[in-house]
Amino acid sequence: MTRRAMTIILAALPLIATVGCVRTITSVATAPVKATGKVVDWSTTSPSERDRAYARKMRKQAERCHKHPDAPECAQNGYAQQPQR
Repeated sequence: MTRRAMTIILAALPLIATVGCVRTITSVATAPVKATGKVVDWSTTSPSERDRAYARKMRKQAERCHKHPDAPECAQNGYAQQPQR
């Protein structure tokens, strides 16, 4: 191997070695941002999640009131029988 080829190899060696370092530094620097994003996602409820939960609650209440129309929570929703006049 010539001296010139050896110089080129030795000069390129640190560049090749730092590629892994740059990747590691990038992942370490972005880790707190990603973790914060996960916490925010877990701690907040999106509008679609809220709508699904409300619809599920209303379906369960409707089933319960259909089976037990005289229950106190059903009287407000019109499920209880109206008194005869």
